[in-house]
Amino acid sequence: MGRALVDQQIQKGTMPNASTRQAGRRILSIWLPDWPVYRLARARQLDVSQPLVLRATRQGGERIVALNGAARALGVARGQLLTDAQAVAPGLSVFGEEPAADRLALDSLADWCERYTPWTALDPSSVHDAPDGLFLDITGCAHLFGGEAQLADELMARLARFGLPARVSIAPYPGAAWALARYGKSSISLVEASHVRAALDPLPLMALRIPLSVVDDLAKLGVKVLSDLHRLPRAPLVARFGKRLAQRFDQVFGHEVEPISPSPPEIVFRTRLQFSEGLVGLPDIEQAIRLLCEEMVPLLKDAGQGVRRLQLHLFRSDGVRFDVMVGTSVATDRAAHMAALFSDRIIGFSHNAGIGGIEIGLGIETMVLHAVAVDTVQAHQDELEEGARKTRLKKRPADLGFLVDRLGNRLGFERVGRMEPRESHMPERAVVFIPAIAGIRPLEESREPHDWRVEERQRVGRPLRMLPCAEPVETLAEVPDGPPRRFRWRRVTYHVAFSEGPERISPEWWADGASVFARDYYRVEDREGRRFWLYREGVLGRETVVPKWYVHGVFG
Repeated sequence: MGRALVDQQIQKGTMPNASTRQAGRRILSIWLPDWPVYRLARARQLDVSQPLVLRATRQGGERIVALNGAARALGVARGQLLTDAQAVAPGLSVFGEEPAADRLALDSLADWCERYTPWTALDPSSVHDAPDGLFLDITGCAHLFGGEAQLADELMARLARFGLPARVSIAPYPGAAWALARYGKSSISLVEASHVRAALDPLPLMALRIPLSVVDDLAKLGVKVLSDLHRLPRAPLVARFGKRLAQRFDQVFGHEVEPISPSPPEIVFRTRLQFSEGLVGLPDIEQAIRLLCEEMVPLLKDAGQGVRRLQLHLFRSDGVRFDVMVGTSVATDRAAHMAALFSDRIIGFSHNAGIGGIEIGLGIETMVLHAVAVDTVQAHQDELEEGARKTRLKKRPADLGFLVDRLGNRLGFERVGRMEPRESHMPERAVVFIPAIAGIRPLEESREPHDWRVEERQRVGRPLRMLPCAEPVETLAEVPDGPPRRFRWRRVTYHVAFSEGPERISPEWWADGASVFARDYYRVEDREGRRFWLYREGVLGRETVVPKWYVHGVFG
């Protein structure tokens, strides 16, 4: 019965065709000419007014795969051998292509474009090897920006501020928008459904997104622009050039629906509160943050995740938005922990002065909490542990993590960390600084707390202040392998009154003996009471003939 109804509609001509099904659809196409070059220039802060090219191995040689306008003006062309290009333009700045970085940056740009529509996707039909464009389905979204013209103008202006030249077109079909973005007369093209054919007919055949070989074969038949295809019979074209040509022709003119497939969205951990009256009191804002964090916890637990970075969006009654970001050293799914991290940040909120850059004004109308980065949570069942001591040690990472989180959000996580020992006697390699962002390592169950106190008879003098790296000095010694009598460091001469040593420190046996020698360290004090930690590099007569001296630290 259903099939009969469909056949009846087809015979009567009432079955909607592709153009009817796409009525009202508005597709925005963004083309980023020379995207790999300008992406690299933005990443490395390069001067785009200078000739820049990207090279890659193609067809048995190094060839130009991307270039900017300055290089093109000197006569360099895509696909040209690198040696030929350098002969034409000796001042070229040459870099290797980075397709993975290009794709990742384009994905990020697609995510950024979600400010205009949630339906964004990479353009899969690039003329060259790598994607260099985006599709945005802006159906029903343009009025939020004052219309399609204003949306396109704003998008172009933002891309220009990013240092990215672009061309934009808006049409009812993806194929038409793609063609106009690349081959239209203007950098911004807006075409309604009734004017699609008039806008597309003068365009070259490359606007169909077909291979260059097919374009060349059609040119031999006198077919050079899209309007020429309208006068040719369809069946012979399909028989000679395949169904792909007919499909692309139908897509660009809207006779066949072309879907846009955006990247699948990532799992988003987000909670939201909206208030009928704006919040103006700090206690109310703190309570709202606690509620947001409590609502976030079930979302995290269901996915077995914990937050590493949290962003709080506060929308004022007049539409102004403020963002507050906090981070954690280890993944956490504890609501109290998350809420406490914001307590230090919201102290700066004020009604007038805007301390910390945030003014409450007439009140906060909406609050959104977003987990920007998440990680797997390592769960522990403390109640099953045997003995209070082990339970205390087991809980220590979480307790220490809270302290590190508060310090890290105030000072920066790269400035907060721990010293971790390494298996080396060389002072500069004996310990390393591990930033807090690397996480807090749990204590092993069988590991007892270490007592760092050293008996007086075992104590070895070490400077309170180690230099970042040993600095060379000029010395005068009584005997070649004895302690120094005086030394010159940082243009100042010091006369040694007392010295103690040597203390020999040898490198690891597996180290490269040609580059690492044993060291004889001396603790010396000059006539004015200043104390230094000096060492002589290399055992005299065995590892070196002319000893070199260095200052590695100072006492007091």
